[in-house]
Amino acid sequence: MQVQTVIIFVSLAGVLIAGQEQPQYASGVAKPSYEQQQAPMPHSFAWAVKDEPSKNDYSHQQESDGKVTTGSYRVVLPDGRTQIVAYRADENGYVADVKYEGEARYPEYKPSSYSKPTQSYAEVAKPEYLSA
Repeated sequence: MQVQTVIIFVSLAGVLIAGQEQPQYASGVAKPSYEQQQAPMPHSFAWAVKDEPSKNDYSHQQESDGKVTTGSYRVVLPDGRTQIVAYRADENGYVADVKYEGEARYPEYKPSSYSKPTQSYAEVAKPEYLSA
């Protein structure tokens, strides 16, 4: 009888606790704001890098009137071709025209040589087991 009383008491307590509303707390993180802080500014720039030792050869130029941005960039790829991207960005999105100059050059294939590695540790003696 005592066990039944405990079971009934615990069951009723569980029902009462489950029925209580849990407090709702506001998030501590503010919602992000996507408002533009300032009006778009007209700008124009151009730069280039050509460093023979590192084989870096690329450039970029861009102009904007504050509403429409146009520009292009050029990079010499590892295969010898030059990639040229001309782009235009406005309220309708970003449109790029990608072109390649030159023909890809790859080194001639040579099969790699492989030799078996030499053992750098001493052989461990195999264990001997006694039979019963």
